[in-house]
Amino acid sequence: MEESRLTFTLPDNDDPAVPQSEPFAQQMIEGAGFQDFTPALVAQLCRAGSLGAAEKIVSADAGRLWNMAVDRAQRRVRVRGDLPYSDDRPLYWTRVQATAAIRQWTPRFPLFSGQRLELIEKFDRTSRGMSDIDFPGGTGVKRVIVSGFDPYTLDGGPAGTAPGAAGNNIRHGNPSGAAALSLDGTHYRTADGRTAYVEAYTLPVSYPEFRRGYLEDTVGPFMRPGPRQVDASITVSQAVDSVFNLEQWNARYHGVSVGNDRFRPCPAVGDVPQLAVNNPECDITVVDRWGGPSTLDLRDPPQWTASTLPVAAMIAARTGASVPRPPGDAWPDESVAFGVVWHTNYTEFPDCTSTTRVTRNDPPPVQYPPVTPPAPPDPQSCSYSGGGGNYLSNESAYRNTLLRDRTGRTIPAGHIHTPDMQHFETDYLPSDATFDAWRLAITQQTRNLVHVVADAA
Repeated sequence: MEESRLTFTLPDNDDPAVPQSEPFAQQMIEGAGFQDFTPALVAQLCRAGSLGAAEKIVSADAGRLWNMAVDRAQRRVRVRGDLPYSDDRPLYWTRVQATAAIRQWTPRFPLFSGQRLELIEKFDRTSRGMSDIDFPGGTGVKRVIVSGFDPYTLDGGPAGTAPGAAGNNIRHGNPSGAAALSLDGTHYRTADGRTAYVEAYTLPVSYPEFRRGYLEDTVGPFMRPGPRQVDASITVSQAVDSVFNLEQWNARYHGVSVGNDRFRPCPAVGDVPQLAVNNPECDITVVDRWGGPSTLDLRDPPQWTASTLPVAAMIAARTGASVPRPPGDAWPDESVAFGVVWHTNYTEFPDCTSTTRVTRNDPPPVQYPPVTPPAPPDPQSCSYSGGGGNYLSNESAYRNTLLRDRTGRTIPAGHIHTPDMQHFETDYLPSDATFDAWRLAITQQTRNLVHVVADAA
């Protein structure tokens, strides 16, 4: 499904009755100077004489793609192409183009369908930075791991009148993915004089990969005891408005929004939400190797997890004070780019056998600390949505904090929801100055917030 969008073409910005000359995906790939990547991968695969050789090619090239994107985002190399260095979208579209090539490739040796899918997944995971996380050992350092997400909501939006043109939502990027690229492999001196090392990875916006253990396989090994245990684990995604929300409670429930693959595991029946009782598709399940129960259990894993991020320090730090405000920024305090709010609202089913829902702590107070402490979820309730909703951002938050709890860690772990980045000054151009300004501002303040967490860890 994601590969089908490779041919989508936007209307011309000056004349929306005619299409642009190239598909949007190809403009993203060429705009970063990545146009030679997939042809080179194809040439290598077509020379491969065995499955083992193909596995080595796929693994090496996927790692190279991730490094290309990180190097470009951090300007470690000469920035090629006409897209801004901070743009997260070329990585996504080059990855999709490469997996389409692997799917269509006819090898010189027998290849079963399951083996091909394993190659595609190996490429997918490795090109997300999930395989290159490498922390130094020892006690004189701090280790922080951060996730981002792919672009999403790529369907829809105005499409002009050009025959077959795509809606302009396909232009979407994701500031959390851009932040991950800008943070990966970086280090800095913390307030207490130690060195913090930050490693990052990106997650897909689709449910099946989460169920197969993408997040746990990436973060879990560093939650376990050992010389390279992480000191903080942060998940990051995009939300709305001009505010960073620090999500307090995460829900086990799956909502009705579709992923980039247009699949949703728990659609509503009419306007009525499904219950998770005896319905495994509506609750997050954990893969066996990370402690998933052999049979469906409404309380294993629990219906709720909670953040342990240093909320007070993250708000007090005024992380947006040094960040330029992008055009159209609506946060009322003009001395900062974006606000930072402790997001304590959530919605629960008080009775797990009834579709009646109750929302608490809504709206969450902007003041910190709040005059009235927030009410936690009822231990006997079933979750419907955390402060960050019940989409895949909430799922990343839930799985990350569940790992913390199940490994017995007391480290800072939680979710940061960024402001909405999709602000364009044009209807159909792939990029413009306003869009880039929002990405730069959100990414910079995200880095500042991550550094506050590292200082407090």
